[in-house]
Amino acid sequence: MTDIPFGVTDWASLPATQHPGITGQAYWRTQQFGTVRVRQVDYTAGYLANHWCSKGHILLVLNGELHTELEDGRTFTLTAGMSYQVADRAEAHRSSTKSGAKLFIVD
Repeated sequence: MTDIPFGVTDWASLPATQHPGITGQAYWRTQQFGTVRVRQVDYTAGYLANHWCSKGHILLVLNGELHTELEDGRTFTLTAGMSYQVADRAEAHRSSTKSGAKLFIVD
């Protein structure tokens, strides 16, 4: 990362944008720092992503439980304090949650 001066983000003060899933909703609060996008994402209970994602991420579960499915059929369950990382175009993945989840994502 380059050319990012020190700054503080009050995530609660940022407007949330709504992103519908096949079921449920995702609400993103987003900051852009050059080519780096940083998001706080809230998934409602019953959320299922409406696409397979091939974008790279570093994702940390802040609370709730997240289910991540890879296109090859592997599945992973992450709870608060757990994270995953994947490179761009490495392994397509999609997220779901039964009870809801709050995430912190850098991509």
